Amino acid sequence: MQTETTPPAATAATAIAPDVAATRWLAVGSLLGLIALCLAWELWLAPLRPGGSWLALKALPLAVPLAGLLKRRMYTYRWVSLMVWLYFTEGVVRAWSDAPPGNWLAGAEIALCLLLFTACALHVRLRLRGARAARAAVSA
Repeated sequence: MQTETTPPAATAATAIAPDVAATRWLAVGSLLGLIALCLAWELWLAPLRPGGSWLALKALPLAVPLAGLLKRRMYTYRWVSLMVWLYFTEGVVRAWSDAPPGNWLAGAEIALCLLLFTACALHVRLRLRGARAARAAVSA
């Protein structure tokens, strides 16, 4: 009885390197953390107005790239690494202008933004390096 096997080249192309997978999960985790922080901050922990504020809607744009990150879309990783700087800027401004605990939450936002940017940048770099190595292996 004959069984079908996947050619080695196809297996190598679909396999995800462990470091690429780690950066993917780091990006998804930090994005989810940033979404949770934005909602908790503006609704319960330190809202601008008692009872919550409409500023909680700032978490909505963060939900948009979640599917693209989970599907490993390179374009999503690239534009998220640019979009995150808006949230970083908000964190820096509020770290200097808000009273505690708002400034502590802003510090957490800054840390999550830096983590998300680093994860996205590393993910793109590692995937491009892997693609170059695969191209070199095929042409050799």
